[in-house]
Amino acid sequence: MDVTMYHNPRCSKSRETLKLLQDMNIQPKLVEYLKAPPSPDELERILKKLGKRPRDVIRRGEAPYKELGLDNPELDDRALIEAMSANPILIERPIVVAGPRAALGRPPEAVLELFR
Repeated sequence: MDVTMYHNPRCSKSRETLKLLQDMNIQPKLVEYLKAPPSPDELERILKKLGKRPRDVIRRGEAPYKELGLDNPELDDRALIEAMSANPILIERPIVVAGPRAALGRPPEAVLELFR
């Protein structure tokens, strides 16, 4: 099974999740999403695999959230997805994608469900 991890090496949860996977002899393909953000379509596919909507995984404490007015309830999912793709700091991390499923590594142990 192909495993991809959307990773920020400066994030402790992201590093913990990577170590957890490596301890299980899983070497995920790492995507440093701050350097190589997912396209809006790719992000939409990831959200479907997570079973979540953009507001479930958007980082509200980041400056672009307030600057772009993303707290506006009138914004639809696509507008949020496009903002997240253009400003990847807004994407909660880490996200692990394994085949048709995905999990958010908060806490890191949450990704273990993908391998049971």
